[in-house]
Amino acid sequence: MVLTIARATYDAIVAHARRDHPDEACGIVAGPEGSDRPERLVEMVNAAGSPTFYEFDSTELLQLYKEMWARDEEPVVVYHSHTATEAYPSRTDIGLASEPGAHYVLVSTQHCTDPSEGNNEGPVEFRSYRIVDGEVTEEEVAVVDELTPSNEE
Repeated sequence: MVLTIARATYDAIVAHARRDHPDEACGIVAGPEGSDRPERLVEMVNAAGSPTFYEFDSTELLQLYKEMWARDEEPVVVYHSHTATEAYPSRTDIGLASEPGAHYVLVSTQHCTDPSEGNNEGPVEFRSYRIVDGEVTEEEVAVVDELTPSNEE
């Protein structure tokens, strides 16, 4: 399994994680139903406002699903950041994984500096997983200049 993602989408996810640090960032990248193409990034609000937990706002999430249904889209990537640990799903993350067809991306910002110091450019860790029935499988991430039919998996 491989997640093929455009450089612009990858950069935007990393930027969101850096911007929200020290709280966890979260969002979804939607794509055409059945395509496995992460095309439309939707940054979400972490309703928990926490450095150790994320929670999608239920009203915002419902609105996004309505938009996706109207556009014949589905969640291709569900992402969030870990601010103090590696980019590996926690037991809570595994329990909340409800989209068996989605790629679950984790971005660790644990090595970013404190944004109050005005520098949040430390290295990040970007990893992707499939989570089905509580089983976690890491997959390769291929970052491409842009998504084309020739670089789809």
